[in-house]
Amino acid sequence: MNQKQLLRPVADAAALSAPLANYNTADAVEFLNTLELQRAAETLAALSLPRAVKMLEAPELHRSGELVAALPPARAAALLGLMADDRATDIVHELDEEERARLIPLLGNEARQTIQKLLSYPPNTAGALMTTEFVAVPATWTVAQTLQHIRQVERTRETVYAIYVLDPANQQLQQVVTMRRLITGLPEESILDVAQVNPPVMVDAQMDQEDVARLIRRHDLLAIPVVDAQQHMLGIVTVDDILDALIEESTEDAHKFGGMEALDKPYMQIGFFEMLRKRAGWLSVLFVGEMLTASAMQHYEDELARAVVLTLFIPLIMSSGGNSGSQATSLLIRSLALRELRLRDWWKVALREVPTGMVLGAILGCLAIVRIVIWQLGGFHDYGEHWILLAITIGAALVGIVTFGSLSGSMLPFILKRLGFDPASASAPFVATLVDVTGLVIYFSIAAMILHGTLL
Repeated sequence: MNQKQLLRPVADAAALSAPLANYNTADAVEFLNTLELQRAAETLAALSLPRAVKMLEAPELHRSGELVAALPPARAAALLGLMADDRATDIVHELDEEERARLIPLLGNEARQTIQKLLSYPPNTAGALMTTEFVAVPATWTVAQTLQHIRQVERTRETVYAIYVLDPANQQLQQVVTMRRLITGLPEESILDVAQVNPPVMVDAQMDQEDVARLIRRHDLLAIPVVDAQQHMLGIVTVDDILDALIEESTEDAHKFGGMEALDKPYMQIGFFEMLRKRAGWLSVLFVGEMLTASAMQHYEDELARAVVLTLFIPLIMSSGGNSGSQATSLLIRSLALRELRLRDWWKVALREVPTGMVLGAILGCLAIVRIVIWQLGGFHDYGEHWILLAITIGAALVGIVTFGSLSGSMLPFILKRLGFDPASASAPFVATLVDVTGLVIYFSIAAMILHGTLL
């Protein structure tokens, strides 16, 4: 887009911003998301700097990076410089190398250094999520001095609900004071007198965001300090930032669990060919896997020719094994994500899933036997003179297949995690494909044992 198109006369700017005049920030963001990129960028350029900053800071705003890239460089740099450091860094992350090289030199020294520092931390870590805009005061201050300082800086801080008390000698984090304790303290009291009793909870910049979230939840915090090896404060991770990050991560896991690559944009903003690329890879892998199912059936072609009745129950057998495997995988992925289980617990899970699978298989097997008996005696279908043996075969096969499905579905997340992959990659379709192939082998092996000398 030609950037000169964004330099509208005042009348045009007023016309562009008019639709947002009566909207709060959330509604204005939703409206901006409905506009085409060029129109959205023109509207953003027409807004006052404070209003535009609020909208860009909203995590619900789509195409933030594209919008900033479409603005005139001076305007884009001004907005990034006024934004919260962590959110500005997120937007810079979305820009390509050329756009970064164009915009970062235009930022003020402090903003530029902060953003470059935050960009250096690995994704999904405390360092990548943190903001450097926090309230910190020396331990020698009084309550009155601290309150006066907050009045002066509160507009430039991410949050003022936690005040971080630093040792004036070495600048190490010494204590944390909540706003509630601060305003209930006497003006002449030392800031340390109203600080919390327990040592402050802090994290390393390299800590994974899931571990950060767990600490925030465990200690019921609104923000958690990020420190270096000498306990010097680097920044804070706020609860809203960690929630946004975890929502994004859970969305990625949901996509992976559905058997596709994670989408990095809202569904309606994904191009046709990009959507094909995201879905075709895994779908092709699963298709190749299902070819093994066809190969397994070809291996038992003679048995199928002699006992065609066995084919009637193949869908039942395959779906039951896949369903049990998907259940176990879902449970284990969630438990591993919440750290309810560790890799070393795999054998405990195996000992638990084997009897669970056997009982579940027995339940399904009994239901299958009852169904065959009712259909045979009720005259709905004739399964032949050996229908009792057929019913026993189906029941026994379901016990074996559901047990195998539960065991393999529970072990696969452990294997992937041990190999360094995301356990969410153990998608339900992937587990179902695995169990389909082995399920046929189990089914026909049991049929060969029970029906040998009769149907086979």
